[in-house]
Amino acid sequence: MTGPTYLQFHLAFLLPAMSLLVATTFAGWRATAVRPLRGRDYWSGVAVITVAALVYTTPWDNYLIARGVWSYAPGSTLATLGHAPVEEYLFIVVQPWLTALWLSHLSLPAWPAGVGTRRPRLVGLALAAVIGVGGWAALGTPATFYLGAILVWAAPVLALQWAVGAPQLWARRRLVALGVLVPAAYLCVADRVAIEYGIWVLSAQYTTGRTLAGLPVEEALFFLVTNCFVVQGLVLYRWVRDRYANETATGIDTR
Repeated sequence: MTGPTYLQFHLAFLLPAMSLLVATTFAGWRATAVRPLRGRDYWSGVAVITVAALVYTTPWDNYLIARGVWSYAPGSTLATLGHAPVEEYLFIVVQPWLTALWLSHLSLPAWPAGVGTRRPRLVGLALAAVIGVGGWAALGTPATFYLGAILVWAAPVLALQWAVGAPQLWARRRLVALGVLVPAAYLCVADRVAIEYGIWVLSAQYTTGRTLAGLPVEEALFFLVTNCFVVQGLVLYRWVRDRYANETATGIDTR
């Protein structure tokens, strides 16, 4: 292996971004606008989501590597646990913190009243079902296998999040969109560079061959849904904490 390694990818893209976000997060702690997404409760939520991400992603990730959906250049990784290199597990852990650090720079206005309706939740569940069924259908064709695997894997998480808090997420859609799209775009650029340098290689057999600015569409979709998991999870965690605190203080159900 003469090119960059997976560890060097972490050092070049993830470590500097994390360091910058940490520095600006704590430097601007007192200057942030109303109700920042920070504090002990916020970071405990980040820890919970990180553990959930590792548990939920590990078997899926290992299966796809074993299937040959993607592979790593010889000598580009330090060691392997199961079928995945240790740097892959590190990435699964780091990504939620990277996204959470970005989200902590944003402010959460007070929750609007009258958003606790069933209709958005039912719409969210229906959309998640369509995603899951579409993904299941895509698994049947080699060229769309990776695309289908992402959709099938994403559908249960999206269904749970939308069933619990679709009205609240929709009411905070600008916050969610900004929280998702910025880190997703950054990780897409980093992934594009890693693929260009051959740190990992996607199988032509299991991908559509379609790209966005040279990045396989499957990778762009992966970063979109994983950042949705993190941002929606953290916003809903804050909503649950705020609702519990309000109900404890007033004795009124705020749903």
